[in-house]
Amino acid sequence: MKLSRQDWQKLRYPAIGFGLALILMTLLYTYVESVRDQAQQTLDKQTSQLNQARQKFQTSGQEKDTIVKYLPLYQQLISDGFIGEEHRIEWIDDLRTIHDQNKLFKINYSIASQEDYKPTFNLNAGTFKPKRSVMKLELAMLHEGDLLGLIEQLDARQATPFILRDCEIVRLSRTISNSYIPNMQANCELDWITLREPEQPHG
Repeated sequence: MKLSRQDWQKLRYPAIGFGLALILMTLLYTYVESVRDQAQQTLDKQTSQLNQARQKFQTSGQEKDTIVKYLPLYQQLISDGFIGEEHRIEWIDDLRTIHDQNKLFKINYSIASQEDYKPTFNLNAGTFKPKRSVMKLELAMLHEGDLLGLIEQLDARQATPFILRDCEIVRLSRTISNSYIPNMQANCELDWITLREPEQPHG
């Protein structure tokens, strides 16, 4: 069927209306898709935030369990002087007590100032800083047992965690006497090991 000029004139406005409607529908579809994408992005973001919040909550619970589990041990290490400040007065009191109880000969001691400690073995101290104070002992002895007994008793008291690093024993006379005079002299160095708590950030 062939359309005449009059027919095209009759169809002109409906065709224009159809075109406008098609354009309007396309714009409306694009707008709806844009709104849907934004809503999906918002939902994804909120889901991610919810998962992060849930993970933080679970992590905080685990941290709390860890603190509760290890707090008594941590407090014991502080009480023993392994973490925090050195208990120098307690160490000197222990040394004097052991010296008097065992009726040892003259003993001299000194404690150097505290310094950073870099052990020769693997030490995972976390955020704690290892510290060391070098202690020197000079002990006049009747025999080697005096030194061994002193070290063992110091260690048994657990007042100070230390490592016996070096010890030199010098014989004072060629013959060992059973009389109450020193036969030997021990010169020892001990590393007094402590851990310093990490500094808290200011502000």
